[in-house]
Amino acid sequence: MEKILIIEDELSIAELQRDYLELNGFEVVIETDGYRGLQVALHETFDLMLPQMDGFEICRQVREVKDISILFVTAKREEIDKIRGLGLGADDFITKPFSPNELVARVRAHLSRYARLSHKEQRDKSITIRELTINPVSHRVKLGGKEVILTNKEFDLLYFLASHPNQVFNKDHLFEKIWGMDSNGDVATVVVHIRKLREKIQSATPFIETIWGAGYRFNL
Repeated sequence: MEKILIIEDELSIAELQRDYLELNGFEVVIETDGYRGLQVALHETFDLMLPQMDGFEICRQVREVKDISILFVTAKREEIDKIRGLGLGADDFITKPFSPNELVARVRAHLSRYARLSHKEQRDKSITIRELTINPVSHRVKLGGKEVILTNKEFDLLYFLASHPNQVFNKDHLFEKIWGMDSNGDVATVVVHIRKLREKIQSATPFIETIWGAGYRFNL
């Protein structure tokens, strides 16, 4: 589940943003104080940040140390403000008043963009966890030195989970990431593929753990 930080001194606006984002499956943290928001952004892990327009300094400091999506929510329309924000590392601007559905769509678009860029950077890197090795270049998986034959979707699902160890992903999230929301089928296919992966990569300590009521986690 992607985690989003909202830094907004108008609590009613922040709560509106939070409500719509949470309805769409995101975890949201609100900070109404700019300084506190900066400290939280620097010391905790988030996938995307929504600062208000006067958060230029927040954007600058966060961008120096973290590569996350930053979307400004602003009542300002002046081009100079947007140029300044982009120069400091902002990814996009959402102008007040905004449609909550547009907010969710923009958030999804930028998270997907960062995920694609991250995947592109990581796609040539093999993953070795305990006796399991996953090679995205050769598209091969070995367990204890013996090759494991997987379908393309089984491989994609395994590689995604192994790339995010100790994180919990629900079925909807996994279906969207691996199959795409426009794909034929439903989230039940995730359960089937998880079961098949478990059968093929059995270990004394299971690699893929079910977190009841939450989803699945890949264990180191």
